[in-house]
Amino acid sequence: MAVNKPTGDNARKGAVKKRTQLQTKTMGKKTWTKRDKTTGAFMDQKKGPAKTKYKGVRRER
Repeated sequence: MAVNKPTGDNARKGAVKKRTQLQTKTMGKKTWTKRDKTTGAFMDQKKGPAKTKYKGVRRER
């Protein structure tokens, strides 16, 4: 996982490993979905037509 020290500075140091993100369609709207890299299970999804990606998470092609 990424290192988030010192706490309170609101910055991530490094990339989030073991996770990827991809853009999927839900109800006709594009959203970003986070996936666990080891199991392949979907973990989380942004609401609505999300234009912003997850921070520090690799993108699948």
